[in-house]
Amino acid sequence: MAQQRIEVSIAEQSMKLLSDEQLIAHWSISTASAGAGQQQGSGCTPTGLHRIRIKIGEDEPENTVFVGRRATGEVYSPELAAQYPERDWILTRILWLQGLEWGHNRGGCVDSLKRYIYIHGTPDTEPMGQPASHGCIRMRNTDLLQLFEQVDTQTLVRIEE
Repeated sequence: MAQQRIEVSIAEQSMKLLSDEQLIAHWSISTASAGAGQQQGSGCTPTGLHRIRIKIGEDEPENTVFVGRRATGEVYSPELAAQYPERDWILTRILWLQGLEWGHNRGGCVDSLKRYIYIHGTPDTEPMGQPASHGCIRMRNTDLLQLFEQVDTQTLVRIEE
């Protein structure tokens, strides 16, 4: 069976999906506006080796709104955005990441899973290719749907500065 992995470059604001070292797909993303970092409450994107721990949102429509990892029943629209301007929109699907490096991105106050670090969809109006998130990895919804279908829980995710 092919060995898949995801590589995220904070410097390039890009993500690659590889299978047995062969490039399957490449996307523009958006990581944290605060840069790279592990600390709880920092708003930074954690670095190092992770895995997809949980996949959330399968069978939900594109642009489904999630709050607390649960679909709200809402579908994102400009009107909804105007009604809730303070929301950090988590849309379409969630790939919840678990750090695999004790003391770096797992355990204590540096734990990516406890920090709720995801790969998730975002409104199409949000910029890609530049840091803008609160710590998560944002993707275009159509790109995320493509990725979600191709990966499983346990897929390794390396996040590098």
